[in-house]
Amino acid sequence: MDINSASTIVLQALTQATSQDTAVLKPAEEQLKQWETQPGFYSVLLNIFTNHSLDVNVRWLAVLYFKNGIERYWRRVAPHSLSEEEKSSLRAGLITNFNEPVNQIATQIAVLIAKVARLDCPRQWPELIPILLESVKVQDGLQQHRALLTFYHVTKTLASKRLAADRRLFQDLASGIYSFACSLWNHHTDTFLQQICAGDEAAAISSLERTLLSLKVLRKLTVHGFVEPHQNMEVMGFLNTVFERLKQFLECCRQVGPDSNCREKLEKTILLYTKVLLDFLEYHPYPFTPLIQRSLEFAVSYVFTEAGKGITFERFIVQCLNLIKMIVKNDAYKPAKNIEDSKPETLEAHKIKTAFFTYPTLTEICRRLVSHFFLLTEEELTMWEEDPESFAVEETGGDSWKYSLRPSTEVLFLDIFHNYSQTLTPVLLEMVQNLHGPTNVEDSAHLLIKDAVYNAVGLAAYELFDNVDFDQWFKNQLLAELHVSHNSYKLIRRRVIWLIGQWISVKFKSELRPLLYEAILNLMQDPDLVAFCNLNFLTYLPVDDFEFRTEQFLPYLESIFSLLFQLLQQVTECDTKMHVLHVISCVIERVNVQIRPYVECLVQYLPLLWKQSDEHNMLRCAILTTLIHLVQGLGAESKNLYPFLLPVIQLSTDVTQPPHVYLLEDGLELWLVTLENSPSITPELLRIFQNMPALLAMSSENLRTCFQIVNAYIFLSSSEFLQNYAAALCQSFCELLKDITTEGQVQVLKVVEIAIKVDPALGTHMFQSLLPSVFRGVIDGERYPVVMSTYLGVMGRVLLQNGSFFSSLLTQMAVEFHQEMDQLLGSLIEMWVDRMDNITQPERRKLSALALLSLLPSDNSVIQDKFCGIINISVEALHDVMTEDPETRTFKDCMLMSQFEEPKLTEDEEPPTEQDKRKKMLALKDPVHSVPLQQFVYEKLKAQQGLIGDQSFQALMETVDTEIVRQLQEFLQGL
Repeated sequence: MDINSASTIVLQALTQATSQDTAVLKPAEEQLKQWETQPGFYSVLLNIFTNHSLDVNVRWLAVLYFKNGIERYWRRVAPHSLSEEEKSSLRAGLITNFNEPVNQIATQIAVLIAKVARLDCPRQWPELIPILLESVKVQDGLQQHRALLTFYHVTKTLASKRLAADRRLFQDLASGIYSFACSLWNHHTDTFLQQICAGDEAAAISSLERTLLSLKVLRKLTVHGFVEPHQNMEVMGFLNTVFERLKQFLECCRQVGPDSNCREKLEKTILLYTKVLLDFLEYHPYPFTPLIQRSLEFAVSYVFTEAGKGITFERFIVQCLNLIKMIVKNDAYKPAKNIEDSKPETLEAHKIKTAFFTYPTLTEICRRLVSHFFLLTEEELTMWEEDPESFAVEETGGDSWKYSLRPSTEVLFLDIFHNYSQTLTPVLLEMVQNLHGPTNVEDSAHLLIKDAVYNAVGLAAYELFDNVDFDQWFKNQLLAELHVSHNSYKLIRRRVIWLIGQWISVKFKSELRPLLYEAILNLMQDPDLVAFCNLNFLTYLPVDDFEFRTEQFLPYLESIFSLLFQLLQQVTECDTKMHVLHVISCVIERVNVQIRPYVECLVQYLPLLWKQSDEHNMLRCAILTTLIHLVQGLGAESKNLYPFLLPVIQLSTDVTQPPHVYLLEDGLELWLVTLENSPSITPELLRIFQNMPALLAMSSENLRTCFQIVNAYIFLSSSEFLQNYAAALCQSFCELLKDITTEGQVQVLKVVEIAIKVDPALGTHMFQSLLPSVFRGVIDGERYPVVMSTYLGVMGRVLLQNGSFFSSLLTQMAVEFHQEMDQLLGSLIEMWVDRMDNITQPERRKLSALALLSLLPSDNSVIQDKFCGIINISVEALHDVMTEDPETRTFKDCMLMSQFEEPKLTEDEEPPTEQDKRKKMLALKDPVHSVPLQQFVYEKLKAQQGLIGDQSFQALMETVDTEIVRQLQEFLQGL
């Protein structure tokens, strides 16, 4: 691409690509896409975005195309990669001038230079760093800033590389430029402080921007540039200077006030200083040891004493809290149980911590955390009144402690309490004791303190286990507080029920639960708390824990479920609806079928909620989970839900529909439980299976559930299902078996085995194209025992339950193996006998014995030749399945199932699903469970004896080991 002639047409295309008219925009984008691989295209883009006279939007687009091109075509191995000559020219052009006037474009150019540096620096681009270092020294303000911006992005990118060779290169770079970076930072910092003191705010803002950029560079060099940073005096000198600079910048905050133009950047810089310390502590805990004392003194003084009054701000306080937490919790600073096994650095750090965290210091931190930071603010109380749902959705999970004040104070409290519980337990218990007895409902300050102390006791529940008699506290005080109905006391009612929720899994007698259920029932009818709706019922309503007893909960089930449903209708926030649905699901799951009388309202409401949640896939996931438990609770009655349920399953499991990305896993689970609880097949339920081939083709982690769904269809209606879908299913299975794990192969073959077991004629016919591979696997002696066991299970079913098909399969395989049928049958029996030990399940071992015995009586010489092996397998199976009555000395087949056997359910067991009943009915007809093995062996041997005569039969028996014959006679005694 000739640059001069190409510039005009590329410029025109870029101009058209910025158009709002899609008719103009689309062809231009298509044209630019075609040019991406043309030689010279990126040189033209460089000329365009460095031409300051052109339209800003066009230049912006040119930068983006250039940046994307680096990702795709800069590497040597990339298809259509740029030539070395063009790349060399582009590298030179990128660092010719640092004079971009537009901030956003300047940032993008800095980022793309960093992307090139990641691939080429320092080997192909050794001049980059020296040019940047020279450029940040120039007097021109714009050029200096742009060079410093690029310097930062290059340093950040190079620091992010993690291969050992790349890290060594970055360390070499860091040692070479660290002194310069420090002097640069010091220069800009001093300049800023002088200008701010002189009142020259405009100049100060410009210097502060440079201070920020140079500090960002230093942060990366300090944290990632040295293997042993504590050995480098400059690094440790910089880190110690950080504390002084922090104090200077905090005083600047006091000086400039909250409304200053530079306030935002000032706070950013202060936070960046704290990030330097936090990063260094995270990556280099041992080298940080000399800084522990100073860090703790600094953070504690600004957060827990008057030193920080008027100059600290929330994000800074959070950073200080995190610094204390990371020092307190750091494993590198905790001695081993055997002190002699600890590193000297660890002992030194522990000594510093122990000297710092004295009784007065710990007491003051604990008291301040509870009595100051745990107090609800006016802003929070106002939000409770004006927007209760937003207040309810508190950000306390995950990493919120890193960024938000309340979570960070609570996490620090927990860590300090855990590490110094012996010191702090009496302090907290004293705070509780001071609040004993009734509280004046008009004393808002006292109410806030009580809320904060109760919060602390809830957070520290596990640490206080041996020091608090929670049952007595619940009965003597907390229960009474839940019944104080005054509006002002809603704060304490909410906190008390939360507190109980924290303790319920720690220390709470089971017999007290009915009292708690009654209290919760009252609270759920409290308009203040329902409006507030921070009913974190998984905590408040203890239905999801080990101690839950259904019979204790049942008297309250109707009322609580009704109020939960009302709450679900009242709330509007998506997160809150999900929360309430989750609790409803837990209630349904725990009480199971006993929910049936109370779910009609929910059943009618869920379709509306599903429709309303069209744009909220996570809420739809919560609805799917609720439906799963609802179907399990309703059992066969869930068929009444099909008009709503089946379209939901259809949508959730259709891979052509975008929502499936979110809904598939829960949708498959719902599909499975729907089938398991279905009393009979319906055309609509059958039709959904059209989604399955695409799901099987995905071979995702949901494959196991897909196989379970296929099995459920076979159990539900084998004839209709197999006639409609077996061909497509067989094709999917054949494709799967080409590229699937051993476990996957077993799952596929188990489906085939179940199909033959349920419907021997149709199953073998429908899956006949798969059976030759099973036969081959047996003959070839499949090396994986679990796969071989499954192969033999399938062959056993075919041989035992569809003998005529087995004969035709044997004929077919004899042609393939170029053997006589009898010879091949002999090989099959021989391999079966040889690999019997691969079969571990007693059901399959009995099946093998029944299948091989079904070849008798026979005058076939090959079968008679393998008679010894058949008897060996039969005796092994008899040992597996026969149990002896010690009184009568008679044997009984423990695999046999009676029509009259009904399972006796314990209190905690769920009633059988419709599929469980279907499996039971199938088992009653299954030879494995309906044919007594002892009797079968006897009859087959008698028939063989009758066929060939006593003398020949005796000769056959003599081929069997005498000990095996003795054991056989013992089993057959009395028949």
